[in-house]
Amino acid sequence: MKKPVVAILGRPNVGKSTLFNRIVRKREAIVDDTPGVTRDRLYSPTDWAGEEFEILDTGGYVPSSDDVFDQAIRQQVDYAINEAAVIIFLTDVTAGVTALDEEIAMLLQKSGNHVLLVVNKVDNDKREADLVAFYRLGLGEPIPVSAMSGRTIGDFLDKVTELLPKEKLKSNSGLESLKLAIVGRPNVGKSSYVNTLLGEEKLIVTDIPGTTRDAIDTRLRYKNRELVLVDTAGLRKRARVKENIEYFSSVRTMNALRKCDVAIVLIEAVEGITDQDKKIIESAALAGKGIVIGVNKWDLVKKETNTAREFEIEMQENVRELAYIPIMFISALTKQRVFRLLDMALSVSEERTRRLQTAELNRFIQSAVSRNFPASYGGKYVKINYMTQIKSNPPLFVLFTNEPKGIKKNYKNYLENQLREQFGFMGVPIRIQIRKKN
Repeated sequence: MKKPVVAILGRPNVGKSTLFNRIVRKREAIVDDTPGVTRDRLYSPTDWAGEEFEILDTGGYVPSSDDVFDQAIRQQVDYAINEAAVIIFLTDVTAGVTALDEEIAMLLQKSGNHVLLVVNKVDNDKREADLVAFYRLGLGEPIPVSAMSGRTIGDFLDKVTELLPKEKLKSNSGLESLKLAIVGRPNVGKSSYVNTLLGEEKLIVTDIPGTTRDAIDTRLRYKNRELVLVDTAGLRKRARVKENIEYFSSVRTMNALRKCDVAIVLIEAVEGITDQDKKIIESAALAGKGIVIGVNKWDLVKKETNTAREFEIEMQENVRELAYIPIMFISALTKQRVFRLLDMALSVSEERTRRLQTAELNRFIQSAVSRNFPASYGGKYVKINYMTQIKSNPPLFVLFTNEPKGIKKNYKNYLENQLREQFGFMGVPIRIQIRKKN
């Protein structure tokens, strides 16, 4: 059974993300003094007093604004209201009750949800005297907290858990969740791709680069497998990351890449592969992740008979060392091959977990060496004794030889290519260590 959702709502800059981080007990949401930092819904599992739930951070709610982001955030908040078992309506004691607070309160009164009116920045007893003004919002007794210092957070969470549904959660059985990070440069269609998979506008999508700032985890059940889709902020060149917000977004993206099993790297079809795309792919490979490439917005490309094949060859020539990565041409807009890209990511995940027996590796290495002997080193014959796999996720092989320095990079590349030719490992970085045979 799905954990109940507790959503934090409120106008901009009342401390929603600070409270979110306090509840999950780590800095997961980006916190900045700039209003509007949080845009998408940000979920995180947490617990209090033995009660498990999902806490949900939302963007600052501005009901009547014509700004494109405010409108998109408004839609996200509406989704959160429909999804949440409990709503935390966060206000700010230092600002008092504003007209916007009153407008949001009226909306929540009509929602029929369990609503807790929480007043933030109540850092001391003197501030509690100002709580009386918040009764006029018509949402019951205001609950004082300080998200920054943690003051009275425990009492507040007790009230939250009292309102949660009491059904017991069934333990998940079967395979572990597979984490897929959706990565790429800004505005290549990452959120659009996730939305297409989900069949709903769960993530904010606009034509303005850099819309997604936090890394958003979304669960999807697909072919009897639970997937966790991580839609991340677009990676920019370091020189262009000037704001604190942009810097932390890039850090979040790299963290998502490190934690995932497979990276789905989206590039834009019209622009083609760029140097920044290559760096993103190389980062995923260095992290040992499975990798698939989705060429998005393929519907915008004028096509002839061999357009896709020529595009693929050009990409592989641009990134020769990463030619093992599969490529799929998709359109998040028209839904063309979006699920085939997901299938490809599942296949790469299986390849990443493969483990070869030492006996079959020894047969392989004898055959590979007989076709191409390593060059002598210092006038000495280089003998390869055997190879074994000591790890998967990603695969790590150890090659034993009488002269480790004699196995040069080009020969390791030869062995890797031969391994792939015989055993596959599509989309998976292979690592080969060289050790001396005692």
